[in-house]
Formats: sequence, structure tokens, C-alpha cells
Amino acid sequence: MREYKDKINAQKQDYYKDRFYHAPETKKSEVSSTNFQKILNEFKALMQINEAFIENDFLVIKINKDDNLKALNLAKDLNFLSFTELVVSDYIKDGYYLIQYLLLNLEEKLRLQIQTTCNINECLNSGVSVYKGLNWSEREAYDMLGIKIINHPNLKRLLMPDDWFEHPLKKSYPLQGDEHAQWYEIDRIFGKEYRSVVKEENRDPAFVDDKDTTKFGRIYHEVANGAQPIEIAYKQEYQEEEGVMFVKKIKRNDSKFIEGRR
Repeated sequence: MREYKDKINAQKQDYYKDRFYHAPETKKSEVSSTNFQKILNEFKALMQINEAFIENDFLVIKINKDDNLKALNLAKDLNFLSFTELVVSDYIKDGYYLIQYLLLNLEEKLRLQIQTTCNINECLNSGVSVYKGLNWSEREAYDMLGIKIINHPNLKRLLMPDDWFEHPLKKSYPLQGDEHAQWYEIDRIFGKEYRSVVKEENRDPAFVDDKDTTKFGRIYHEVANGAQPIEIAYKQEYQEEEGVMFVKKIKRNDSKFIEGRR
């Protein structure tokens, strides 16, 4: 049984005392004389290996971009049948993306990470033909980071609207969104002429005014739009006076607590 730990105000605790702390780099070890040596030899016989090492119980193999399909097919032939994750990192400042395929051999309990890089103006071959689980992962990589993937069966945005400008997880994307992001809903629903009617919204995530009854609500302190805020809490009845068709209007004072079964 787990040791009990008080979770009161857990969100308010400072877990990192030093905000300039950097976690130490994980240890990398040689592949020779390990269970991964035979697997590495298979890869070396088929393609150029730029670097190979063991990190966090993963065999990490760095390959050229154009060999990604060869590497995925070989991994599957070597019984790495489970695709677990596609990780894409933005190094656009240096002119490239880092792509990592995480694979798992369940029978032998082995983990494999295939790494490659793709320049921002280059395209990456889709691996959906090898691992079907890459379908949505590659779409997410395209949607969020803008990496160009060819031969994908349905490469379209996965999370953002089809007409969204740019890719939100790129490091160059503004944290509070650009003008397109700021007015997207208003422009689509009402039109740009309504920008002056709706006014600019507050996009600062650090700013919260609990006295603002228009943009911020305090439970049990609600007032009409534009009215002065109240400090005394009271039980709010949320159902409209007219009620909802076929639904009886319930009053909090009319509720009863059942002490036991009949």
C-alpha cells in the first residue's frame, strides 16, 4: 500500500526551488557486448549509421533522412512490432527538425529509438505503410510543427482548423498567438467588421481580475453584466424563470437528503 501524503494545496507548492536548474544529461553507454549488438549489426549491414548508443534502456540509432523507411521496415522485421510514439522537435533556429521513432519489441522486452533530422525545406517520407499508428502522429507533426511529409494517405490538419495560419508548436510562433489567432473566431462567425464591436480580448494568461464580472466569474458571487461585484457569497439558482420544457424547476431549498433506503 502506498504511503499517504497530504495533498492539500498541492498545486501551490514550489517543486523546483532553483528556476535556473538544468537536469543533468542522461548517461549514454556503448552498444558492444549488449543484447542490442546483433540488432545494430543488422542496421549497419543495410544503411549508414551516423551514431548509435544506449540511453535509458533504448537502443538509439541515428540515420539519414532518406533511410527512414528502410529503418522502419527492418525494425519491424526484427520484431519491433509496436510503434509507441513519434517525437518531432523544433530546431528551426539551426535549420532542421529532429524526428524520433519510438518502437517496442514486446517479446524480448527491447526498446528502439530511430533518430533522424530533416531540414526545414525538405520532405520526410511517411512511415504509415509500415506502422499504421504513424497516421495521426504524422498529421499532428505536420499540423503543430509544419514538417512536410510525403506519401501520407491523408495529410491534413488534425487539431487546428484547415485554414489556420502557421503551426502553433513552432518556437517562432508567438506565445499569445498572432493577429489571425486573436480574431479567428470573430472573423469566421461575424466578419472582420465586428472587431470594433467585440473589442480586443485579453490574451495575457497571467492576468486575472476576480472583480471583473464581464470576463471572470466567481462562483456564488455572480451579478448581472456590468453590475457592481458583491463580496457576500450566496447560493445561485441557475435555471431560467421560464424553466425548460418538460423539466420541473428545482429550488435548492426544496431538496431533501435521503438518510437511508426505504
